[in-house]
Amino acid sequence: MPADTLEKDELDTLSAGLDRLQSDDVTRRSPVREVLAKVLPPIILLAALLAVWQLYVVVANPRPDRAPSPAQVLGALGDAWASGRLQEAIATSLERGVIGFLIAIIVGTPLGLLLAEVRPLRRAAGPLISGLQVLPSVAWVPAAIIWFGLSDATVYFVILMGAIPSIVNGLLSGIDQVPPQLRRVGTVLGATRWQLATQVALPASLPGYVAGLKQGWAFSWRSLMAAEIIATGGSIGFGLGSMLDQSRELADLAAVLGTIILILGIGILIELVIFGPLERRMLRGRGLILGGAR
Repeated sequence: MPADTLEKDELDTLSAGLDRLQSDDVTRRSPVREVLAKVLPPIILLAALLAVWQLYVVVANPRPDRAPSPAQVLGALGDAWASGRLQEAIATSLERGVIGFLIAIIVGTPLGLLLAEVRPLRRAAGPLISGLQVLPSVAWVPAAIIWFGLSDATVYFVILMGAIPSIVNGLLSGIDQVPPQLRRVGTVLGATRWQLATQVALPASLPGYVAGLKQGWAFSWRSLMAAEIIATGGSIGFGLGSMLDQSRELADLAAVLGTIILILGIGILIELVIFGPLERRMLRGRGLILGGAR
């Protein structure tokens, strides 16, 4: 076989192999299989944990007020649903959490861009932002009650103080990883400083920004629960934190555990339904994962 023909065959084989590596079809699964692959593992783990819990109750036979069974916890949630308290608590907490988180995004995003573009301001305010992120949000509750009284403003203030530092630091971390060549290209093309920040740095920093948003939501949800548990009465509505504290006062451990599981479940659901798909879509658009991966 001639050398040039052999070389051409090798190049064709190499090209086909590279195309195959880059093809999404290699790892693409049917929608049903993809959903099952994501849903089944958590369901199996949950079923295993419930089985271990029920087995402990059957074998150890503890006092029901100290270790209620899964059926008792489910019954407590059923009673709260029948009375309408559960629906009210979920709606109130979700409304507060979503509105507070959106406000945190509106405030935190331009603040992060400002700190990224103005270096002296970042050197001055950066340690403060990091310190606020470390500070437990529950520490703001007493001060917020004094400032705003027992009102929804107290809850929203605590949410903002918990979420904004995480969003700002996530955006700053993402912008720090943007290649400087992108800014130089934008400058050569005549972009203003504002255009460089919003049309070059912000889109390029999306991985870090989305990570900051995820952490910001986690802090929002935790801050909200802390505020609802401590700040009760007045004009503050009935949320999941209030329901948890009310169950504690009644020494109803089944209702306490049911509310905790519900708070945990809502947090996991938000992650699976909103942030998980958003992160996968972003990474897929940048070619960092294949179509059926993760």
